[in-house]
Amino acid sequence: MKVAVILSGSGYLDGSEIREAVAVLWALSVQKAEVECFAPDMDQSDVIDHLRMKPVDERRNPIVESARIARGQVRPLSELDMSEFDALVMPGGYGAAKNLSSFAFEGSDGTLLPDLARAIRSTIESGKPLGAACIAPAVVALAMKGTRLELSVGAECDASKEIEKLGHTHVITKPDEIHLDRSHHIVTTPAYMYDDAVLSDVFEGIRGMIEQVLELADESILHS
Repeated sequence: MKVAVILSGSGYLDGSEIREAVAVLWALSVQKAEVECFAPDMDQSDVIDHLRMKPVDERRNPIVESARIARGQVRPLSELDMSEFDALVMPGGYGAAKNLSSFAFEGSDGTLLPDLARAIRSTIESGKPLGAACIAPAVVALAMKGTRLELSVGAECDASKEIEKLGHTHVITKPDEIHLDRSHHIVTTPAYMYDDAVLSDVFEGIRGMIEQVLELADESILHS
């Protein structure tokens, strides 16, 4: 089983949410999946001092920052070819909404990186499973505007309303829960969309998401 994981930097305010990314990689490791990480090679939208919660005047690159999480094993997003993988997984963090897309700034009017849009559409249109945590389902929503997906970013919030503006259905879930859109093989979990989420619940939700994604991937391989 070969899974592509999309990272967007390092740190929840300007890149991938590190705990979510680690949970994804941990859960895939437990299931003995083969994993390759990808991230965009570009200047990220902004850089946030995570101690003081303030922007700083720096330039950083998401692929360089993602290498901190992936222990150097990360490839440019431009090299991602979903024909080589059985599933696609995206942890959250503001990087998904600011580096992978412009959802953080433009909501339902936002755009996303063409390489990522192509990967998401290829995954869904080929019937391969996709897992998305935290704010990442909003990126999926942008890529599949006009296709009525079932997605969850947790409770009703500004992000869920923007997802619905794109023609999708938002489903309320808790941090330790997942939602499966069986028609489109999409599994979502809210993770740290709840600011007060307990770490164990975040890991439980992501563990469940990964188990469901891999189960769907097995089904897809058997029927291919």
